[in-house]
Amino acid sequence: MSNREYLKEKQKFSVSMADMTADNNEGICLACGFRQGGCEPDARGFECEDCGEKKVYGLEEAALMGAVEIAE
Repeated sequence: MSNREYLKEKQKFSVSMADMTADNNEGICLACGFRQGGCEPDARGFECEDCGEKKVYGLEEAALMGAVEIAE
């Protein structure tokens, strides 16, 4: 299954512009929405500390994939 097909089946998560521009290396799990630190902006497939799925992406990477919406 491609990323595009996967994202059509899953919900999108919202992040603020402040989160996107912060220098805290935060990522988001596309399986459960858990936000975790220690993720480079281009991180892909890291293991989630909450649910254990390997679906944690850096916020910037997730935005480029269309998996997160940037809220004001």
